[in-house]
Amino acid sequence: MTGWERMAAWSRRNLPTRESMENSRLLRPVAHRVLAPELWRFTRRSVPRGVALGMVAGILFPVGQIAIAALIALPFRANVPVAALVTFITNPFTTPFILFAAYQVGAWLLRSNAPAVAQPVAEAATGWLQWLWDAGPPLVVGLLVVTAVSAALGYGIAALGWRMWIARKWRHRHDRE
Repeated sequence: MTGWERMAAWSRRNLPTRESMENSRLLRPVAHRVLAPELWRFTRRSVPRGVALGMVAGILFPVGQIAIAALIALPFRANVPVAALVTFITNPFTTPFILFAAYQVGAWLLRSNAPAVAQPVAEAATGWLQWLWDAGPPLVVGLLVVTAVSAALGYGIAALGWRMWIARKWRHRHDRE
């Protein structure tokens, strides 16, 4: 079993199914919109959209990423399971690296020289607030840039991967005949 097959099997076991969402009390008022079949099909257009929107929700929103990804997938007609799954790009292991990279990008773009580490503990109250005030704008700008670049790269890689997968299927079908 390859890595992709294992990931697909894990997704099938752990992601909510259409039927489980249909039976949810919370989704009943919007079920007609959320459970539209085109949002759950894996197509060459909906999968890259789902990847891009999952990246946006995963990087920009620290809490409720899966729900946010599913909600923003609706108007963009993106694949809901893919958008939800891609939010796992941010986790306790990757988040510090993403935040550090975002701060560095934002500081470079804003030409900021705010310290990347906090002041000594003796100045805890004013030091942290001052550091947060100084580091906030570069971090926000960096997060927006990192999110946009990640979403664009995710979309492109997913679209290219989809094309390569379909071409491989056609090639194997042609070889069998």
